[in-house]
Amino acid sequence: MAGFDFVAAGRGVAFLFPGQGSQTVGMGRELAAHYPVAAATFAEADGLLGFDLSKLCFEGPEAELTDTINAQPALLVTSVALLRVLEEELGPLTDAGASASAYVAGHSMGEYSALVASGAVTYAGGLRLVRERGRLMKQAGEQNPGMMAAILGLDEAPVAMVCAEIAAQTGGVVQVANDNCPGQVVISGDKAGMEAAIVALGSAGARKIVPLAVSIAAHSPLMQPAAVELRAAIAATPIVDPRVPLIGNTTAQPLTTAASISEELTAQLTGGVRWTSSIQRAIADGISDFVEVGPGEALVGMVKRIDRAANRHSIGDPAGVAAFVAWWQSR
Repeated sequence: MAGFDFVAAGRGVAFLFPGQGSQTVGMGRELAAHYPVAAATFAEADGLLGFDLSKLCFEGPEAELTDTINAQPALLVTSVALLRVLEEELGPLTDAGASASAYVAGHSMGEYSALVASGAVTYAGGLRLVRERGRLMKQAGEQNPGMMAAILGLDEAPVAMVCAEIAAQTGGVVQVANDNCPGQVVISGDKAGMEAAIVALGSAGARKIVPLAVSIAAHSPLMQPAAVELRAAIAATPIVDPRVPLIGNTTAQPLTTAASISEELTAQLTGGVRWTSSIQRAIADGISDFVEVGPGEALVGMVKRIDRAANRHSIGDPAGVAAFVAWWQSR
């Protein structure tokens, strides 16, 4: 099967993979009904994990699907099922000859899906890692409850400054968790730090502050206990150099070696997701088309806010697959 040419006609393509929060009951159901390879991907996950994850994705219940320990593997399985469908239609998504101007990237947990796409981690290895990541994050949240909130109308720099001031004043934990796009920043921390920061950011001009429906402080120091145990799981998982560079969440730089990927996965749990900088780096390196592979359109929505000139595609169901394949073949 011919290699999937990321830079055909001189146009670079980056494949993006959504993280926790994009899950929805029913995701993957229509895909599995239309494509045997997708159905096999879900069935493989059921066998690897030892429970009926596919039924949870297809039918819910929503509360169980949304649980961190389930949402993370559910999203990876759905994204990989979509990838495998695309490979049947267009050939392998990555190969050793792919241009350096082609990238993969994932938002938070989506970074693991991106690694599977890049060939750095096997499907089975990635699936087991995100299941363990979800378990450890849930456990850390129970031990050290935290909060997260979306800050709308302010950019990352002033938000980070306020968080640093509040942390110094209160001794609480609060920091930027996600710099998603201009005017949309997520902060994370403990109750004391978060409550004080929310008041201060309101005074600093935030247009709207939306507390998130989570009880964990992802991408903050409160995840340190989980990071310690996750490091052991990462070390036990075979990781190889990716066939296509991954833009890391915490560095916003292309990662091309197994060692740099291992460091990123460990740092990512307590460090922030620099999504704005990641997309800007991809654009600077020649990427013109961004393709979100997974349920929803959260990431391409962020790309639009970062650079309206960038072309955006979303692939989450059979209709999305058909539209992308038609676009690709007509170029």
